[in-house]
Formats: sequence, structure tokens, C-alpha cells
Amino acid sequence: MQATLHLPAMFSTPRTESAAQNAQDRAPSVDSHALLQGQKAVTICHNGALYRLQATRLGKLILTK
Repeated sequence: MQATLHLPAMFSTPRTESAAQNAQDRAPSVDSHALLQGQKAVTICHNGALYRLQATRLGKLILTK
């Protein structure tokens, strides 16, 4: 069963300031828990193609087409 996920247009999370993170802060940030909503995996539709975002037991994320 797939759930439809509705998220606000912009996201932000507190970050520590550094020169490397300064460039990353220009793009919106989405917490993985907001995407997964307690599930192990979600399907993402991008440009007509389906992708699967999956959380591993070690806390890593895998994105596959």
C-alpha cells in the first residue's frame, strides 16, 4: 500500500555554520523521517520515472530507479 505524501514547499533544519555548509544551505532540506513517515521505503515519481527511497538497518539511505 502506498501513501500519498503532501509536504510544504520549503523545509529547513538547524545547521551549524561553516564554509562547506554555506553552499548546501541554499537548497531546501527535508528530514528523512518526514519523507519515510515511519515506513522503511517510499516511492518517488520524478520526471515520469519511479524511484524507491529505502532506509537500511544501519541508518543509510538507498535511492534506486
